[in-house]
Amino acid sequence: MAESAIVVVDGPNDAGVATLTINRPGKKNALSIAVRDAMSDQLDRLTADAGLKVLVLTGSGSCFSAGFDLDEFAVDDPGIQDRLWASSDRFHHTLLRFPLPTIAAVNGAALAGGFDLALLCDIRVAGASAFFGHPEQAFGDVIYGLLHDLVGGAVARDLCLTGRRIDAAEAMRMGIVRDVVADDYLLGAVSRIADEIVRAPRSALIRTKAKAIARCGIAAGLPTLDF
Repeated sequence: MAESAIVVVDGPNDAGVATLTINRPGKKNALSIAVRDAMSDQLDRLTADAGLKVLVLTGSGSCFSAGFDLDEFAVDDPGIQDRLWASSDRFHHTLLRFPLPTIAAVNGAALAGGFDLALLCDIRVAGASAFFGHPEQAFGDVIYGLLHDLVGGAVARDLCLTGRRIDAAEAMRMGIVRDVVADDYLLGAVSRIADEIVRAPRSALIRTKAKAIARCGIAAGLPTLDF
């Protein structure tokens, strides 16, 4: 992995699987403007890659993502604040509408925007040390629709209104993650799921994903804070 890069993409390999890794372990893979823009750029590039069938998203080190970089919210500059939300809107829609299957390999904390990142993927697999939550409910808006679409109103209201953390086992019981595996086996478990997916023709995967996007209930262009 290139240590200077904040987002690293490996592949696609011969089977059509690529992995995108957020590479800010010292900042708990916080989703800064630069990270979100780099991810959006890579997603746009991968969309045009005819060899791609499945995209895996994960974080470097022992954290999936602790969410947005809160240091940027404290910058007293209207230009930065405009960029912050423009970047956010592009990032969310680019990932939500990515035309091929996505799998989140949740290798630790997935909090706030990191929780949303996992929810934006089609399938989630968690390492045993993973945990999820919306701590931002104590000071700001929470993205609600992604979780509601996945698990329904009772669970979504609980987690979004209280901000309580859930561990990987509870996330699996709720239907948020497909599997929970030992941390050391996470990428292997994700690889096996990717192998199941890539048996299908790329054209069929694109058609199925388009149906899922059409039914997500989030209109194109909807601002992040209205999700």
